[in-house]
Formats: sequence, C-alpha cells, structure tokens
Amino acid sequence: MNERYSRQVLFQPIGTKGQNLIRQKHVMIIGLGALGSSIAEMLTRAGIGQLTMIDRDYVDWSNLGRQQLYEEEDAELHLPKAIAAKQRLKKLNSDVVIHAHVMEATANDLEEFAQHNIDIMLDATDNFDIRMIINDVAQKWDIPWIYGACVGSYGMSYTIIPGETPCLQCLLNTVPLNGPTCDTAGIISPVVQLVTAHQVAEALKLLVGDHAALRKELVAFNLWENRYQSLTIDHLKQSDCPTCGVQRTYPYLIQDTEVKTEALCGRDTVQIRPYQRIERDLSLLEQQLKRQNGVVKRNNYLLAYSTNTHRLVFFHDGRVLVHGTNNVAEASKLYKKLIE
Repeated sequence: MNERYSRQVLFQPIGTKGQNLIRQKHVMIIGLGALGSSIAEMLTRAGIGQLTMIDRDYVDWSNLGRQQLYEEEDAELHLPKAIAAKQRLKKLNSDVVIHAHVMEATANDLEEFAQHNIDIMLDATDNFDIRMIINDVAQKWDIPWIYGACVGSYGMSYTIIPGETPCLQCLLNTVPLNGPTCDTAGIISPVVQLVTAHQVAEALKLLVGDHAALRKELVAFNLWENRYQSLTIDHLKQSDCPTCGVQRTYPYLIQDTEVKTEALCGRDTVQIRPYQRIERDLSLLEQQLKRQNGVVKRNNYLLAYSTNTHRLVFFHDGRVLVHGTNNVAEASKLYKKLIE
C-alpha cells in the first residue's frame, strides 16, 4: 500500500485488507452541495475505487461559504457542480474513477445506476421527494444508504440497511425528517462537517465490512445549543411499510409521481423539466436567443439567458431553471414565450 494511505492503514479496523476493499468499492453520491462536496472529498482522499456523483445545479456565489470543493472561478463560470467537483477531485486523487452527471436524480435514473454494482448510496440532497426515491431504490436493489440532513446549526444522520433497519418511509410518522431548508433558515459550515463525518465514518465501516461497528441509532445534534442525541428507532420498522414491508409497492418509483415543474424552496426559482429527457442543442438555442432582448452566456454545459427581471438557465438534458420567480405559471409562460 503506497504512502498516500499509510495513516489510514495504520488504523486497525481498516488496515491493509480494509484499504484494499475500499479501493474495490463503488459509491454513489446524490447531490453535490454542502454535504455532497464534503463527502466526495473525504471518500476521494480515502481512496475509494469508483465515485458516481449526480447533481442538477451549478455553482453559485452563495455556495462558496460552505461547499468546500468550489472556487470563485467556478461561480463566475456557472460551472455545474458535478463538473467542478470532478475537476477538483481528480487533482486530489487521480487514481479514483469518477463519473460526474449533470442531471436530476429521477426514479428511472437512480434505478439504472443502482444496477451498476453500487455498494453504498449517500444522501446529500435538500429535496425530500428525492430522498424517498433513494429509499425505494435502496430497498428494491438491496443497497445500504446513509441519510444526512442539516439546517441552521442542526443536523442528523441515519444508516439504513435493507432487510435490517427501518427505512425512511417507516420513520415518517414519528421522526421529524422534513422541515426548513438552508435556503429558508440558513446554515453554518461546522454542522455540515459534523453530518458528513458521521456519514463517511459509517460508509467506511460498510466498505471494509465492519458491520458490527455500525451505529444503530439515528443521531441528531444542535451545535449552537450544545445538544446531541442518539435515538433508538429499531422498533419503528413497519411490516406493512410500502417500501420495505411484506407487500412492497415502492410508491416513489412510479413515474407518474415525479414532479415536472417545481418551485425550488427559498430560491425564487422554478425548475421546468420535460417529461422525457431530451438532448438540447445549446449552440442552436444560443443563436435563437440572441435575437431576443436579453443577454446570452454559454459554456460547455449550460446556457444562461438574462433579462432585467429574470434569468433562465438551460441544460443539455432539457431542464430549465427560471430565476426571479417562484410562480410556476409565470415561469412556464416565460419559458414558452422564449422557446415556442
């Protein structure tokens, strides 16, 4: 084992055998904001074999205070987070195979990824519907996943093992998992690091096969108020759960439940997504929009069109972010006026 991982190898629960196992494993991270960028960096430095990363957004100035992989240049260029993260991670450890996807984590896509020898899925989203899709996919394809969330100075994490622990659906009626987001209540950077420390520590235990060391409880804490809790929730596993129970239906994998147009919480932004993914020609769109009364900027991954009141960001997969409104009807009207 080379010098790069020598200190990690000296840690007895990992050792040379564990390090070799880590090198053979494939982890998927859904979301590359504060949690995802921190998780990706730690796993890359730890020598993970393959890393699949999914994120639908691009780097904004508001991200730089807590999303540690990104730089001012990334925000200036409006680089997609998946691309900016991959560029930085390859500089940290060129041996890691990194798959970066600029896309939304839909049910169909996550199911497809799950069939490519994914060993662990790590939740780094700020979207509860996507978490429920992750939960269904994990149960259907028997993949452990690690939930993580933070807002303000509060954070929590829980490791979900199909067939053993309660799933996220089991917890809904008892544990407050959905609430304010960092866009509405703010966030401080230290809470991000503590959540991801719990998530990555659990991931390393799974990667080296030390299941006996896994934390059995849901951990929750408030750094500002100096409170820390570990909640035993094994008794919450439900035999009639539609996701992990006896008669499973995987409700969040039904395509009709996917949201096509949605206001993004706290961001004064609406996302519009076509019913079927398309390959949008951004160079052709650029020529079309230059005939309008707005400012057009394009890079290899997206195109931004700005007016005095709104900014529309177009991606290759057909998605559009309409900034400057949280009204779905207004956003759709503006989109159709430009495109149709």
